[in-house]
Amino acid sequence: MSDRPLIFGIVNITPDSFSDGGKYFAADAAIAHARALVTEGADVIDLGPASSNPDAEPVSPEEEIRRLAPVMEALDADDIPLSVDSFRSETQAFALAHGARYLNDIQGFADEGFYPALAASDAGLVLMHSIQRKGNADRRATPAGDIVDTICVFFAERIAALEAAGISRSRLILDPGMGFFLGPKPETSFEVLSRIGEIEARFGLPVFISVSRKSFLRAVTGRAPGEAAAATLAAELLAALRGAAFIRTHEPGPLKDALAVATRFGTPNARN
Repeated sequence: MSDRPLIFGIVNITPDSFSDGGKYFAADAAIAHARALVTEGADVIDLGPASSNPDAEPVSPEEEIRRLAPVMEALDADDIPLSVDSFRSETQAFALAHGARYLNDIQGFADEGFYPALAASDAGLVLMHSIQRKGNADRRATPAGDIVDTICVFFAERIAALEAAGISRSRLILDPGMGFFLGPKPETSFEVLSRIGEIEARFGLPVFISVSRKSFLRAVTGRAPGEAAAATLAAELLAALRGAAFIRTHEPGPLKDALAVATRFGTPNARN
């Protein structure tokens, strides 16, 4: 991995994503957008075949695969590193068989029946925490107590299960969740962002942050999803300065530039 955070560029192959629903639903539009994000500075393209926002409709594994297939084929031919954002094991199996270098699972790989297939692969595994534990985000309240302790208890249990199944710890990447995955109050997400270093130190594993255009940023700025670029960049830069090793974003170009500038100040946790 490079000295700066690895940048995952978001491509939502969906009609109902909260920030760009429908813009890249057609395969040719998704392919063109992914190529543009790589040109702008994305190191990996994170393909989302289903939206995880609270108002999204469920999508079957068959439909996820139908959406992914032509896009993965074209981008793999370009030798673009790919991540697939799905909690469905059937979709994950398809992704592994078609060259995905990362799996990004909002349920944190809850399906133990799929662990042998994960162990047989060498893909990086983005293990996400959410207060929902299963399925999409919703609007439930954050559990009582220290949220970082709650996150770390989840990670400890899930990491132990994955390692017991023969999955190397070195492949694991920890995503604490953001926005509605932590609860409806913006303060919760900001607290977790400020304490990324605690999670990294507890497990000795890299932390993955996805704040791009999230509701908690829009709540404090009053901006619509398409107007949240400045708030997103500020939160992403904070995440990098607090030690995030991976950042998932809709706009890799501004983030790459901001990281380049931040490192000129000799900030110890920023990566060049």
